Amino acid sequence: MSGNKVQDISTKSTETNSRPLIIRLGKRLRGAMNRISTAHSKIPNEPILQAADFPWTNRLTKHWKNIAREAESILRHRDAVPPLKDISPDHARIAGDGNWRSFFLIGYGYEVAENCARAPVTAELVRRIPGLNSAFFSILEPGATIPRHRGVTRGLVTCHLGLIVPDQPEKCVMQVEDTDLHWEPGKWLVFDDSCDHEVHNHSDQRRVILLIQVKRPMRLIGRVANDLALWGIRRSPFVQDARRNLTNWEDAYKQAEQNEAA
Repeated sequence: MSGNKVQDISTKSTETNSRPLIIRLGKRLRGAMNRISTAHSKIPNEPILQAADFPWTNRLTKHWKNIAREAESILRHRDAVPPLKDISPDHARIAGDGNWRSFFLIGYGYEVAENCARAPVTAELVRRIPGLNSAFFSILEPGATIPRHRGVTRGLVTCHLGLIVPDQPEKCVMQVEDTDLHWEPGKWLVFDDSCDHEVHNHSDQRRVILLIQVKRPMRLIGRVANDLALWGIRRSPFVQDARRNLTNWEDAYKQAEQNEAA
């Protein structure tokens, strides 16, 4: 065995051993960071929030039909859009059945240039969102279930813009804490995903939304603490592994486009 191979195996072993430690440390710090976000938040600390607290939502609402058309175009190659579990190993528990697919435009500040080129109107709109962390088309297949879970930090707020919604929206539900929510085309659902939530698509139709994560509006101390936390998350295996996996899926999407052209 060559020295390079020994070094590669050693490096992978170190990464594997350090990963649980990083995750455990992150979970310990999450409580403290969430308390800081709560104390310094400029918006209510309720599980369910109002789109009116985020003025940029108005601009995207005006263009929601154009955004929906771009999402429909992406779905031409639905099988080449990666299941979330294949992008992020850390989401395997909540995305284990493969029926939750995600077409990323921007993830934790990193832009996926090829995907943005495939949805140029949407990409330009989301680039202008203040405090943007992530933006992607979230695709939930019929029968899909996302079990109860909590997001990484209260320093981020999650916003869903309904694009393609089942004809019977009551059969496709997101429960945040103890409240059931349903998506509507062109309407927003805004919530604190550090609260317990789960999703069930009991319909026989696909649900597609534009999922946006933005920094929670906070006073100075909260902003500084949140920026430091997000800086660490961006450089963690949680995000960097996902970036590498997205690169692999890009080849699959290109191949699907080439097959269509042929």
